[in-house]
Amino acid sequence: MPLIERDIVVRWRHQVHFTEDVFSPENPVLRQVLAGAPGAGPAPALVVADEALAEARPDLLLSITRYFAAHAPAIQLVCPPVSIVGGEAVKNAYFRVSEIHALIDRFHIDRHNYVIAVGGGALLDMVGLAAATAHRGVRLIRIPTTTLAQDDSGVGVKNGINAFGKKNFIGTFAPPYAVINDFQLLSTLSERDQRAGYVEAVKVACIRDRAFFEWIESESAALARFEPEPMKRLIFRSAELHLNHIATGGDPFEMGSARPLDFGHWAAHKLEQLSEYRLRHGEAVAIGVALDVTYARLRGLLSPADAERIVSLLERLGFEIFASELLHEDDRGQLLVVNGLEEFREHLGGELTVTLPRELGRGEEVHEMDLPLVLRAIDELRRRHSVRPGAILRAQSR
Repeated sequence: MPLIERDIVVRWRHQVHFTEDVFSPENPVLRQVLAGAPGAGPAPALVVADEALAEARPDLLLSITRYFAAHAPAIQLVCPPVSIVGGEAVKNAYFRVSEIHALIDRFHIDRHNYVIAVGGGALLDMVGLAAATAHRGVRLIRIPTTTLAQDDSGVGVKNGINAFGKKNFIGTFAPPYAVINDFQLLSTLSERDQRAGYVEAVKVACIRDRAFFEWIESESAALARFEPEPMKRLIFRSAELHLNHIATGGDPFEMGSARPLDFGHWAAHKLEQLSEYRLRHGEAVAIGVALDVTYARLRGLLSPADAERIVSLLERLGFEIFASELLHEDDRGQLLVVNGLEEFREHLGGELTVTLPRELGRGEEVHEMDLPLVLRAIDELRRRHSVRPGAILRAQSR
């Protein structure tokens, strides 16, 4: 039979801006991004903001309104900023996506207009899914407001919500029109949430950039105190490394089975679910990284010295490297967390592919995990955690 076949190459530009006080009328970044697209007349935008952020910063929604007023007629706010619940809860029900669809329809946002999401990674994921599926894709601008979203998830190209007890089961790959990182928006975060994003920087440094890992080590005390300048540098370099992978890794939409930047995530996603999202994503990833590092050492892939440096760094930054959910069992006495391996494989498609650290700054893909070694790694983390000062008190306070 005849066959018509063509290779189709699609180019797209991914821009991440770094600024401060993005909604100050004197700051031109957002106006320049919105007005930068071709087309006559003002650039219409619908703004969706994280409800908790709006409560923590009572002037936020008014500041957004005033910003658009100051830059009229170049840009236009189609309605007052909409606040919506954030956190993982926003990803656990599809009706939230439908709410954004309804707003896009009501205010006639088309493919050349904008949806601006202001919030943490979960809100950005949900709003991004709505924007990617309305009219088969309207322009999305992300303004991440957590450390983790600014240095990792907010600069990525994925959107999604949870379903069937699985994280990000429903989603799309759709690059945002732009990302704007404003360090001042992190100021109202709790220390717990400021810390959460550090682990994604450690993760990418472990498998991509030894020098960055060593810099994090050298600044660990300052980072643990949340000193602004080291935090800014960590966020910038982590975002840059994530963007470099998307642009040059050869598989931006994850058509293959490998997902290097999900090092430490196969267990993390399962731990979030088992804890009913008591564990923040960053906290679960820290445990997942510690687990995979310990496993890599037991398997002979990673030297004991490098493994100790990684786990010790996580602890110095303030992360726990064990959670009781690692020991939860099913009715047959099997650890539930190991089910995360099959769920991870299924989510990736194809064969199981897990990235493990081979040495600081370099990862290696493996296609099977030795279950007895995984169990040994879990037990090592349990014993290490139990002898750390204050471990029992911290566990009781969660």
